[in-house]
Amino acid sequence: MIIRNGSVVLKNGVEKKDILIENGKIVKIAENIPANGEKEIDAQGKHVFPGLIDMHVHLREPGFEKKEDIESGAKAAVKGGFTQVCCMPNTNPVVDNKVVVTYIKAREKEVNLCKIHPIGAITKGLKGEEMAGIAGMKKAGAVAISDDGVAVKNARLMRLAMEYAKGFDIKCLCHCEDKDLVDGGVVHEGLSATIAGLKGIPRAAEDVIIAREIALAETLDTSVHICHVSTYSGVRMIRDAKRAGVKVTAETCPHYYTFTDEIIRTYDTNTKVNPPIREEVDKQAILEGLKDGTLDCIVTDHAPHHADDKNVEYNNAAFGISGIETSFGFAITSLYKTGLLSLSEIADKMSYNPAQILGLDGGEIKEGGVADLMIADIDEKWTIDPEKFVSKGKNNPFKGYELSGVVKYTLVDGEIKYQA
Repeated sequence: MIIRNGSVVLKNGVEKKDILIENGKIVKIAENIPANGEKEIDAQGKHVFPGLIDMHVHLREPGFEKKEDIESGAKAAVKGGFTQVCCMPNTNPVVDNKVVVTYIKAREKEVNLCKIHPIGAITKGLKGEEMAGIAGMKKAGAVAISDDGVAVKNARLMRLAMEYAKGFDIKCLCHCEDKDLVDGGVVHEGLSATIAGLKGIPRAAEDVIIAREIALAETLDTSVHICHVSTYSGVRMIRDAKRAGVKVTAETCPHYYTFTDEIIRTYDTNTKVNPPIREEVDKQAILEGLKDGTLDCIVTDHAPHHADDKNVEYNNAAFGISGIETSFGFAITSLYKTGLLSLSEIADKMSYNPAQILGLDGGEIKEGGVADLMIADIDEKWTIDPEKFVSKGKNNPFKGYELSGVVKYTLVDGEIKYQA
């Protein structure tokens, strides 16, 4: 296949080039590559990105297929421009052993859309009591470990997990939340919570665990990754830790860099997410953290739910936003069109850095590299309509919001897996 006339998003900028693909690899990037009977895609007026990599999604299978399954999640992923996704272990049964990892890898092959990398649990059953079988899970295909959805409460157990992870050359992805400080809160603790009459979650609930994980990583001289950062104080701690040489990386999500907690005043349960959307000062700090490299990755924390989970009182609704089909649009609209990040920097946050952190093949467009690519029109506008999502999860609070950036093609190993 040859992709012609596209503006190719490379590590060092954007260049008008053709891309020749053979046997799932990029074999040549040059101007006017001569045709030799290959299939051609005309990318005139479009941008060619490295396939996006989402290192934090919930595919719900096994056990919660009513919310999402691996096939519907993979379809949503390729529609969103993602060629690789990493799925969190809070399924039923929990991904805490090699059998469940093997099952997910088998389903990946059956569905045959994007690459799916299981993330194993840190503790058995996500209970925070006993370490899961890390070695077996890694051998079966797990790319990281996390108790996402709950923080490991016992600091000694977390220390041991980090030591094990270091020994097996696998990353700990840390959900930072002190449940005692959350104390039944459902939104950010601030003016909007007071006006809405909803119980708030203080920044400290997130920050104390971020501080603990940084301290452990420094003590052990090992790496740690902080999930879905939402507080200005968390950004500050991570920045300071990086400057001190601590091996910490971090991610955030579109809803934290685009919106503030004022949106909860509608009582739309689709705005309920964990950690909560916070205030303007937090949003600005997250934008600054993306700009200066404190925050390495943009993830979706794609958390699809059935309507029954959200169509209840705010306090009783499930946490989470279905966001894998809107993430690229938010990056182009809120980060590129505003002049905060270049297209190459967005590709770093959404592809290269996740690949580097987890040791995945891909993440950049280069000769000899894997042909995981996404072609998009970054100027075309569209309006979010959750009812048109291919994900089973329609729980997205941004209905009617206009975005720029439409995915036209998603290619995995040189094969077209999605075409608009």
